[in-house]
Amino acid sequence: MELCTQTIATDEVIITRRAGNHHPTVWEDHFLAYADLPVANEEEEKQHEDLKEEVRKMLVMAPSKSLQKLDLINTIQRLGVAYHFEREIEESLNYMYTHYEEWIGEVDGDDLHAIALCFRLLRQQGYHVSSDAFRKFTDDEGDFKKELVNDIHGMLSLYEASQYRVHDEEILDKALNFTITQLKLILPKLSDSQLAQQVSNALKFPIKDGIVRVETRKYISFYHGNEVLLNFAKLDFNILQRLHKKELCEITRWWKELEIMKSLPYVRDRLAECYFWSLGVYFEPQYNVARKLLTKIAYIITNIDDTYDIYGILNELTLFTEAIER
Repeated sequence: MELCTQTIATDEVIITRRAGNHHPTVWEDHFLAYADLPVANEEEEKQHEDLKEEVRKMLVMAPSKSLQKLDLINTIQRLGVAYHFEREIEESLNYMYTHYEEWIGEVDGDDLHAIALCFRLLRQQGYHVSSDAFRKFTDDEGDFKKELVNDIHGMLSLYEASQYRVHDEEILDKALNFTITQLKLILPKLSDSQLAQQVSNALKFPIKDGIVRVETRKYISFYHGNEVLLNFAKLDFNILQRLHKKELCEITRWWKELEIMKSLPYVRDRLAECYFWSLGVYFEPQYNVARKLLTKIAYIITNIDDTYDIYGILNELTLFTEAIER
């Protein structure tokens, strides 16, 4: 961090202040160009609604206790459109939770993918289901069977399921270590480039830790399944992206009116980054007011943080703190 000095003439005291030396924003006035950007035209709105209803029918008509329904729910969630079907997904997973033990008994004993996927979706939704179902995939010493490495999809599903382990779940701790080790060994040997990309991304960005919109964009590029679902996901992503751009335009205008960089030239100009952070909390269109408010709060907190960490001296910061506490 670079040091600079400022002389206060009245006291003839030299106050040494630190300069953040932050690089300027890369965005400049980029988002102001989206002021008149339409979120969706009439044709897109109609297509969006039609595709949404087709996906809803697929979800409702899929057999309740089936891998088909679980795979569909997983795909809908990973493609970032689950917020359109919250009621249907909750009803389906609640049914699976009620019949979990029964369903586990009916599933083919070698179907690691089915059991791991069901477990993860239920844990992800807040249902506490037992991890004992994975014991059928362990040997007499309690270690996962070596032959599981031949089931790449099952291994990937087990790895993602292990992300939802709780304290003292030894079998899921073992599952995590086993799958990480084996998937890293398998990855260079995978001939399916799409699957290799998916495994690589899962290892770098665990499912619990990813930012929804970023992971959605990646999954859209991985997915080559149901065309109706893919088209709906792409259209929905584009519509939401336009909405987010318009919101950033509004926030940028607010920021420019404040002229913060003139009055506080030492702070980081990271407005777009603060907005991106708010998308990690809620990206759905109905939360637009909360998203913009959270961005502004995060930006103001960043300015205060830079004032404390970089620019202010002890006497100034003491007075500032006292003023806030009052």
